[in-house]
Parts: sequence; C-alpha cells; structure tokens
Amino acid sequence: MKIASFTARPPQLVQALEALALRTDNRDAAATLFRELCGITVLVAKKFTNDRTADGMLDAFHLTVGCISLGISQAGIVDNNEARLSFLLQHGAEHVFQKGFRCIKEMSALPYAAFVSEFDNDAFIQQRNLKAIFMEICSADPVSNWTGDAVYQNELTDRKCNQRIIDCAKWLRRHNSAGPVKDAELDANAVISIAVVFAIAGDGRIVARTRQRETESLIERVRATPPDVEANWNEFLKKIPAEFQPVLRQRMEELRGTLVKKILSKSRIKTVLTEFQDHYAGSEQDIDYS
Repeated sequence: MKIASFTARPPQLVQALEALALRTDNRDAAATLFRELCGITVLVAKKFTNDRTADGMLDAFHLTVGCISLGISQAGIVDNNEARLSFLLQHGAEHVFQKGFRCIKEMSALPYAAFVSEFDNDAFIQQRNLKAIFMEICSADPVSNWTGDAVYQNELTDRKCNQRIIDCAKWLRRHNSAGPVKDAELDANAVISIAVVFAIAGDGRIVARTRQRETESLIERVRATPPDVEANWNEFLKKIPAEFQPVLRQRMEELRGTLVKKILSKSRIKTVLTEFQDHYAGSEQDIDYS
C-alpha cells in the first residue's frame, strides 16, 4: 500500500472534494460536507480569529481547510483522492478536523527547544503557543499548494528530539554525583555537554552541574595524565539507561573533535574555559571567581 508522501500540493481536503466532484450522485454528500464545513468554520472563527469580520471568517475557513487536511494526512490511507474522500465521508468533517487539531495540541505540549523554564506550565502561555502553532501549520488556501503536513511532521520530529534531550538531562541531574540539581530552569543541551566532558576523566562521577574552578581542575588533570577518552565514555554509558544512550553518543560525536580536542591540546586554559562557558555550559556552569 502506498502511503501519502509530503509534497507541495493542494490541501488534502481539496483533493477529496475533487474526487467528490467526479461522482455522479454527489448531491447529498456535498450538502452534508458543506454544512459541516460551515459549522466548523464558525466555531474556529469564534475561538481563534474573528466571527464579526470578513477577514476573520476567511482566516477561519483557511484554518478549517488546513486542519481537516492535516487530519486526513495523518490517517495513513492510500495516497489518492478517492481514498481521502472515502475517509472523510466515513468519519465526517468534524471528526477529521478534531483529529487534525488533536495532532496540533499534542505537538504543542512537546518542547519547542531543549530548555525548561518556570513559565512552561503557565496555562496562558500554553494556550498562546497552541494557537500560534495551529495558525502557522493549518492555514491553507484551497486554491494554493500547501505543505502544512510536511511542516507538522518536521516540527514533530524536532520536538520529540528535544523531549528526549530534556528527559536525559533530567536523569543526569537526579543522578548528579554531588547531589541532585533541583533548579526550576534547565538548559538540557548544556547539562548533557557538561556530563560528556567530565566523563572523559574516567573517575566514575556523573556531573550535571559544575563550577568554573571545577572545570579548570578537570582540564589540568586530563592534561597532566591524558585519559583514554573512548574507554572512559564507554564506562560512563554503562551507568546510563539505554533510552538515553543515543542522545549522549550523539553529543560525544559532536564534542570529540571540537571541545574535547581543545581540552586535551595546548590551548590556553582560559581560552578553553571561555569557549566552554559561552558555547556549551551556559548557565549550567556557575561562575565562582574572576
């Protein structure tokens, strides 16, 4: 079975309606769809745009078209117009719209970036973000090509990756050798970079938060006695749950020929510390002296 691919083409709802137009006995189905689309558009206008202006209704109509198209695109049906129409008629426009909107809502709950702040659970911000994503992805002009399904899939992939990074960083924080790190804000990429860098020493510690002096001490130690970086990383990974190991391995690949190489080189320690602070550790490294 050929599954739908993501390319620039008319919205899936339009493709389904094109198939409906080819049917000889289509009057009842067309009338039903027309009533459903009108009702959905009015509800979208009341909640997301403006049901008192022509522009508001037009924007709501475009969102209706896109959201139903997204629902069809996520149904896993055969990639042809007749299959899209059959799915739409079988389930009804409202059900397919809700399917598309549920996709948007679930995606909006995933992190846009690998960073956690105290505002993430604020209901107003969550609703604002949901509306922004809905309008960005689901606005579809029926007379133009639409790539909202591809945008959705790419964004979903990125956000799932961010969630894995955050979950890994939270685990590292809970198992930080100096004690759990309980700050409300979390720069997950920085936590992972710190843990990977400190793992090169092979001392068995999990470091999720550091201080400038501690980082300087690490550099001095590994320069005095060059470690077997790969062996130490492998030992470090044995302590990590399997679901987080791919995230850490990817970071190891990124740092092997860059930061770790500079740490083990003859570059000035102050230069390496500055780069580590500015590009890798950020606020997850405390500056404890000048």
